[in-house]
Amino acid sequence: MSAQPPPAGGTAEGAAYADRFAVETPEMVDARSRVAHLSGPPPVEPAVGAMLAVLAAGAAARSVVSIGSGGGLAGLWLLRGMRPDGVLTALDGDPEQLRAARAAFADAGVPAGRARLIFGTPGEVMPRLSPGAYDMVVCAGPPRDYSEHLPGLLDLVRVGGTFTCHGLLAGGRIADRAVRDPQTVAWREISRTVKEDETLLSAVLPIGTGLLVATKRS
Repeated sequence: MSAQPPPAGGTAEGAAYADRFAVETPEMVDARSRVAHLSGPPPVEPAVGAMLAVLAAGAAARSVVSIGSGGGLAGLWLLRGMRPDGVLTALDGDPEQLRAARAAFADAGVPAGRARLIFGTPGEVMPRLSPGAYDMVVCAGPPRDYSEHLPGLLDLVRVGGTFTCHGLLAGGRIADRAVRDPQTVAWREISRTVKEDETLLSAVLPIGTGLLVATKRS
Protein backbone atom coordinates (compact mmCIF):
# COMPACT_ATOMS: atom_id res chain seq x y z
CA MET A 1 0.00 0.00 0.00
CA SER A 2 1.43 3.38 -0.98
CA ALA A 3 2.06 5.94 1.75
CA GLN A 4 -0.61 8.58 2.19
CA PRO A 5 -0.16 12.06 3.70
CA PRO A 6 -1.45 12.43 7.25
CA PRO A 7 -4.92 13.97 7.54
CA ALA A 8 -5.29 17.64 8.37
CA GLY A 9 -5.09 18.13 12.13
CA GLY A 10 -3.73 14.62 12.69
CA THR A 11 -0.39 12.83 12.70
CA ALA A 12 1.23 10.28 10.44
CA GLU A 13 1.15 7.79 13.31
CA GLY A 14 -2.55 8.38 13.93
CA ALA A 15 -3.39 8.02 10.25
CA ALA A 16 -1.39 4.79 10.04
CA TYR A 17 -3.20 3.39 13.08
CA ALA A 18 -6.61 4.29 11.62
CA ASP A 19 -5.73 2.50 8.39
CA ARG A 20 -4.44 -0.58 10.26
CA PHE A 21 -7.61 -0.66 12.33
CA ALA A 22 -9.65 -0.93 9.14
CA VAL A 23 -8.77 -4.46 8.03
CA GLU A 24 -9.16 -4.99 4.29
CA THR A 25 -10.07 -8.31 2.72
CA PRO A 26 -7.64 -9.88 0.21
CA GLU A 27 -10.02 -8.76 -2.56
CA MET A 28 -9.81 -5.18 -1.30
CA VAL A 29 -6.02 -5.34 -1.22
CA ASP A 30 -6.00 -6.60 -4.81
CA ALA A 31 -8.42 -3.85 -5.86
CA ARG A 32 -6.21 -1.21 -4.24
CA SER A 33 -3.15 -2.52 -6.09
CA ARG A 34 -5.06 -2.56 -9.38
CA VAL A 35 -6.33 1.02 -9.02
CA ALA A 36 -2.91 2.33 -8.01
CA HIS A 37 -1.72 1.76 -11.58
CA LEU A 38 -4.57 3.71 -13.18
CA SER A 39 -4.95 7.39 -13.91
CA GLY A 40 -7.51 9.29 -11.89
CA PRO A 41 -8.01 9.91 -8.19
CA PRO A 42 -6.27 7.64 -5.66
CA PRO A 43 -8.40 4.91 -4.08
CA VAL A 44 -10.08 5.52 -0.75
CA GLU A 45 -7.84 4.92 2.23
CA PRO A 46 -8.77 1.97 4.50
CA ALA A 47 -9.97 4.32 7.26
CA VAL A 48 -12.23 6.16 4.81
CA GLY A 49 -13.55 2.89 3.38
CA ALA A 50 -14.36 1.66 6.88
CA MET A 51 -16.20 4.92 7.60
CA LEU A 52 -18.27 4.47 4.44
CA ALA A 53 -19.17 0.95 5.59
CA VAL A 54 -20.19 2.26 9.01
CA LEU A 55 -22.36 4.98 7.46
CA ALA A 56 -24.01 2.46 5.15
CA ALA A 57 -24.68 0.10 8.04
CA GLY A 58 -26.04 2.91 10.22
CA ALA A 59 -28.48 3.87 7.50
CA ALA A 60 -29.41 0.23 6.83
CA ALA A 61 -28.67 1.25 3.26
CA ARG A 62 -30.48 -0.63 0.53
CA SER A 63 -29.89 1.80 -2.38
CA VAL A 64 -26.54 3.57 -2.82
CA VAL A 65 -25.13 5.60 -5.71
CA SER A 66 -21.38 6.05 -6.17
CA ILE A 67 -20.24 8.91 -8.42
CA GLY A 68 -16.95 7.50 -9.66
CA SER A 69 -16.38 3.79 -9.30
CA GLY A 70 -13.02 4.16 -7.58
CA GLY A 71 -11.92 0.94 -9.22
CA GLY A 72 -14.43 -0.92 -7.06
CA LEU A 73 -12.62 -0.43 -3.75
CA ALA A 74 -15.09 2.07 -2.28
CA GLY A 75 -17.89 -0.16 -3.58
CA LEU A 76 -16.56 -3.20 -1.73
CA TRP A 77 -16.50 -1.21 1.50
CA LEU A 78 -20.02 0.10 0.89
CA LEU A 79 -21.36 -3.37 0.15
CA ARG A 80 -19.84 -4.58 3.42
CA GLY A 81 -22.05 -2.12 5.31
CA MET A 82 -25.19 -2.27 3.17
CA ARG A 83 -28.11 -4.60 3.72
CA PRO A 84 -27.74 -8.08 2.19
CA ASP A 85 -30.41 -7.15 -0.35
CA GLY A 86 -28.89 -3.74 -1.07
CA VAL A 87 -27.96 -2.58 -4.56
CA LEU A 88 -24.97 -0.37 -5.34
CA THR A 89 -25.11 1.76 -8.50
CA ALA A 90 -21.67 3.02 -9.57
CA LEU A 91 -21.17 5.27 -12.55
CA ASP A 92 -17.90 6.27 -14.15
CA GLY A 93 -16.84 8.02 -17.34
CA ASP A 94 -13.41 6.35 -17.20
CA PRO A 95 -13.56 2.90 -18.85
CA GLU A 96 -10.37 1.72 -17.12
CA GLN A 97 -11.76 2.53 -13.68
CA LEU A 98 -15.00 0.78 -14.58
CA ARG A 99 -13.16 -2.34 -15.79
CA ALA A 100 -11.18 -2.36 -12.54
CA ALA A 101 -14.45 -2.16 -10.59
CA ARG A 102 -15.90 -5.11 -12.50
CA ALA A 103 -12.79 -7.13 -11.76
CA ALA A 104 -12.93 -6.19 -8.06
CA PHE A 105 -16.57 -7.23 -7.72
CA ALA A 106 -15.99 -10.46 -9.64
CA ASP A 107 -12.99 -11.38 -7.48
CA ALA A 108 -15.05 -10.73 -4.33
CA GLY A 109 -17.95 -12.85 -5.61
CA VAL A 110 -20.42 -9.96 -5.54
CA PRO A 111 -23.69 -11.22 -7.07
CA ALA A 112 -24.58 -9.49 -10.33
CA GLY A 113 -27.85 -8.20 -8.86
CA ARG A 114 -26.09 -6.31 -6.07
CA ALA A 115 -23.95 -4.00 -8.20
CA ARG A 116 -24.86 -1.94 -11.28
CA LEU A 117 -21.90 -0.47 -13.13
CA ILE A 118 -22.80 2.27 -15.61
CA PHE A 119 -20.47 3.95 -18.08
CA GLY A 120 -21.21 7.66 -18.24
CA THR A 121 -20.83 11.06 -16.61
CA PRO A 122 -23.15 12.35 -13.86
CA GLY A 123 -24.85 14.62 -16.39
CA GLU A 124 -25.57 11.66 -18.67
CA VAL A 125 -26.69 9.19 -16.00
CA MET A 126 -28.49 11.31 -13.40
CA PRO A 127 -31.71 11.70 -15.45
CA ARG A 128 -32.09 7.90 -15.15
CA LEU A 129 -31.94 8.01 -11.34
CA SER A 130 -34.96 8.70 -9.12
CA PRO A 131 -34.87 11.74 -6.77
CA GLY A 132 -35.20 10.91 -3.08
CA ALA A 133 -34.75 7.19 -3.70
CA TYR A 134 -31.24 6.63 -2.31
CA ASP A 135 -29.99 6.04 1.21
CA MET A 136 -26.49 7.24 0.31
CA VAL A 137 -24.79 9.15 -2.47
CA VAL A 138 -21.01 8.77 -2.41
CA CYS A 139 -18.77 10.97 -4.56
CA ALA A 140 -15.41 9.32 -5.11
CA GLY A 141 -14.28 10.93 -8.37
CA PRO A 142 -12.57 14.25 -9.17
CA PRO A 143 -14.73 17.12 -7.86
CA ARG A 144 -14.91 18.86 -11.24
CA ASP A 145 -16.62 15.75 -12.63
CA TYR A 146 -19.71 16.37 -10.51
CA SER A 147 -19.57 19.84 -8.92
CA GLU A 148 -21.92 21.41 -11.48
CA HIS A 149 -24.43 18.62 -10.84
CA LEU A 150 -24.33 18.95 -7.04
CA PRO A 151 -27.97 20.12 -6.59
CA GLY A 152 -29.21 17.11 -8.57
CA LEU A 153 -27.00 14.73 -6.60
CA LEU A 154 -28.30 16.09 -3.31
CA ASP A 155 -31.85 15.63 -4.59
CA LEU A 156 -31.17 11.90 -5.02
CA VAL A 157 -30.75 11.47 -1.24
CA ARG A 158 -33.82 10.57 0.80
CA VAL A 159 -34.65 12.42 4.02
CA GLY A 160 -32.45 10.85 6.68
CA GLY A 161 -29.99 9.70 4.03
CA THR A 162 -26.30 10.54 3.72
CA PHE A 163 -24.20 12.41 1.16
CA THR A 164 -20.40 12.05 1.18
CA CYS A 165 -17.44 13.35 -0.83
CA HIS A 166 -13.93 11.94 -0.54
CA GLY A 167 -10.66 13.82 -0.99
CA LEU A 168 -11.34 17.45 -0.15
CA LEU A 169 -8.39 17.78 2.28
CA ALA A 170 -5.77 16.28 -0.05
CA GLY A 171 -2.52 18.18 0.23
CA GLY A 172 -4.10 20.80 2.49
CA ARG A 173 -4.90 22.84 -0.63
CA ILE A 174 -8.50 23.73 0.25
CA ALA A 175 -7.36 25.69 3.32
CA ASP A 176 -4.66 27.62 1.43
CA ARG A 177 -6.28 30.75 -0.02
CA ALA A 178 -3.42 31.15 -2.48
CA VAL A 179 -4.24 27.85 -4.18
CA ARG A 180 -6.72 28.37 -7.00
CA ASP A 181 -6.36 25.38 -9.31
CA PRO A 182 -9.67 24.15 -10.84
CA GLN A 183 -9.99 21.06 -8.62
CA THR A 184 -9.42 23.01 -5.41
CA VAL A 185 -11.88 25.70 -6.50
CA ALA A 186 -14.42 22.95 -7.16
CA TRP A 187 -13.84 21.55 -3.65
CA ARG A 188 -14.42 24.98 -2.13
CA GLU A 189 -17.67 25.40 -4.05
CA ILE A 190 -18.89 21.94 -3.03
CA SER A 191 -18.05 22.39 0.65
CA ARG A 192 -19.62 25.87 0.75
CA THR A 193 -22.82 24.66 -0.92
CA VAL A 194 -23.17 21.72 1.46
CA LYS A 195 -22.36 23.83 4.53
CA GLU A 196 -24.87 26.54 3.64
CA ASP A 197 -27.71 24.16 2.73
CA GLU A 198 -30.20 24.40 5.60
CA THR A 199 -31.66 20.98 4.74
CA LEU A 200 -28.32 19.33 5.53
CA LEU A 201 -26.37 18.65 8.71
CA SER A 202 -22.72 18.39 7.67
CA ALA A 203 -19.19 17.80 8.93
CA VAL A 204 -15.69 17.28 7.56
CA LEU A 205 -13.89 14.22 8.93
CA PRO A 206 -10.08 14.53 8.82
CA ILE A 207 -9.45 10.89 7.93
CA GLY A 208 -7.45 9.83 4.91
CA THR A 209 -7.54 12.73 2.46
CA GLY A 210 -10.73 14.04 4.03
CA LEU A 211 -14.38 13.00 4.00
CA LEU A 212 -17.23 15.50 3.73
CA VAL A 213 -20.38 13.98 5.26
CA ALA A 214 -23.89 15.39 5.28
CA THR A 215 -27.27 14.05 6.41
CA LYS A 216 -30.46 15.31 4.81
CA ARG A 217 -32.87 16.52 7.50
CA SER A 218 -35.75 17.77 5.34
